[in-house]
Amino acid sequence: MAETTTTPPAVLLRKRFGNAWALSAALLVLVAVLDPTQLIATLTFAGKALAGTAPFIIFAVLAVAYLKATGAENLLAKAFEGNPARMIILAAMLGGLSPFCSCEVIPFIAALLAVGAPLGAVMAFWLASPLMDPAMFAITTGAIGIEFAVAKTLAAVSLGVFGGFGTLLLSGTPVFTSPLRENPQVGGGCGAKKPFSSAPVWRFWVHKDRTQTFRDTAIENGAFLLKWLTLAYVIEALMVHYMPAGLIAKVLGGNGLGTVILGAFVGMPAYLNGYAAAPLVAELLDQGMSNGAAMSFMIAGGVSSIPAAIAVWALVKPRVFAAYLGFALTGSIIAGTVWQTLT
Repeated sequence: MAETTTTPPAVLLRKRFGNAWALSAALLVLVAVLDPTQLIATLTFAGKALAGTAPFIIFAVLAVAYLKATGAENLLAKAFEGNPARMIILAAMLGGLSPFCSCEVIPFIAALLAVGAPLGAVMAFWLASPLMDPAMFAITTGAIGIEFAVAKTLAAVSLGVFGGFGTLLLSGTPVFTSPLRENPQVGGGCGAKKPFSSAPVWRFWVHKDRTQTFRDTAIENGAFLLKWLTLAYVIEALMVHYMPAGLIAKVLGGNGLGTVILGAFVGMPAYLNGYAAAPLVAELLDQGMSNGAAMSFMIAGGVSSIPAAIAVWALVKPRVFAAYLGFALTGSIIAGTVWQTLT
């Protein structure tokens, strides 16, 4: 296996991209300085929005904590065994449905690549995994609706299958030969030396260490969701007040393919994870954004969000990373077009 470094991705993210709490505070300070009469209204809007989303946050936190405490994500490893086509389909399904964090998936994927796991299955997992998980499904349901959440889940799995089989078909080309970096950053921040290596224990509460994992995970994910949703709702409050009425409807409204493509190209550089994007997209939909543009925005932005992109960039060469973004952009436009047609 290639020599590795030990810098946890979570530390890397904090160093490079700052903190969501700090950005929320900075926005509120700007409002207080530039338009002090709007500060209370902004805080009230964000507070009410968080209160309305609270049941979904609580469900998401408890669901993820249970899955972590039982070790259910260990089932991920089974997706990378057997027939390549079967691996791709299972990897896409598990990536789109299971909870994980970048610090766990990086050493897991690095180990798989180092021992020769098919890049197609890895690509399928990578593309689907940042787009949906139990927590994100709950948040998306609360912010936008159950239909959109289900459609996004199907789009996530479909994108994984699309990218996985695309990689499999092109595996003999120079783009996908020798994909792993020589010194990938695979240090884990979750304390697991062999991630996803043990069998699940569904009655976790009879084990003290697993009960501690449940508590720690609930606190960690609760704080994570709270900070990103706070930022999202502060931005949403500012959008509602300051964005000219009809602007979104004019730029991203309508039923044409152009709005779907524009949504994807706007979403990809936005770097918003699905938790922060859901409330913002809900507001954009209320202001006239087309359904297709909303879907392409969330799919493209989720795959290129900073945690997801860092996880891929840390392990593979730039040409493979470019293919990852290419599959994401193409798949987001297809997903947006299909959703636009259906709705």
